[in-house]
Amino acid sequence: MASVAVVAPRRASLTASTAVIAGRNLRKFWRTPQLVWTTTVQGVLFLVIFRYLFGGAIGAGPLGYVGFVVPGIVTTMLIWQGMGAALNITEDRAQGLFDRLRSLPIPRSAVLAGRAVADTATQSWGLLVMTAASFAVGFRLQGGIGAALLALALVLVFSFAFEWVFIAAGLFAGNAQAAQGLAFVLVPFTFVSSAYVPVSSMPDGLRAVAAHQPVTSMIEAVRALTGGPAAEALLGHPASYYVARSLAWSAALVLVFASIAVARYRRG
Repeated sequence: MASVAVVAPRRASLTASTAVIAGRNLRKFWRTPQLVWTTTVQGVLFLVIFRYLFGGAIGAGPLGYVGFVVPGIVTTMLIWQGMGAALNITEDRAQGLFDRLRSLPIPRSAVLAGRAVADTATQSWGLLVMTAASFAVGFRLQGGIGAALLALALVLVFSFAFEWVFIAAGLFAGNAQAAQGLAFVLVPFTFVSSAYVPVSSMPDGLRAVAAHQPVTSMIEAVRALTGGPAAEALLGHPASYYVARSLAWSAALVLVFASIAVARYRRG
């Protein structure tokens, strides 16, 4: 009796697997109108509130408060929206999605990378809406179209980097409530930054923390690119300085938290 050779299923590539899983998550997002509206409205509400509530009380030199605060709100709101990744990861695990995906011949990291890519793509919708709203409340570019496009690209890079922070938090959380709590631990970093007020106005200890944390570097990069010479004069460094710092922070966040997340996922 002839023996039958057993052929192992061909393992899908990381790129193809990530694309398929990202597509599944994107379809889920667009088929949930509540998520689409939340992503659309949340950032605009914060933008309007800060623009008109504090616009006459906080000075930002020649840049003006609207030119100062819009880059901060746009950057931090996308980070806030990224907190949903922690909840989504716990839901996928509770619904048995991880167990089904582990049975497939795909790289383990593709499951998490697909989530990060999909969430970053959905946040690009919120970014476009907030950009349009920014011009409606008086924001104007001072650094040229090329610099503005670079700023938008950087915001998406930051969003992708922080996605891995929230994915890791979701994998360590036991349930959705715990995931939400872990994600909100990062909220102070958006406030203890240069998002809403100049760092120079803070007390010494708080100023040191705000000036040397990743959110501030990211905001200052966007602010310098969109604010042109007025922003660079206020910040004290050229845009290239902040862009380099922000990209270094982004790379470090992805390297550290993606490694932690993948290791946690592989342990089950």
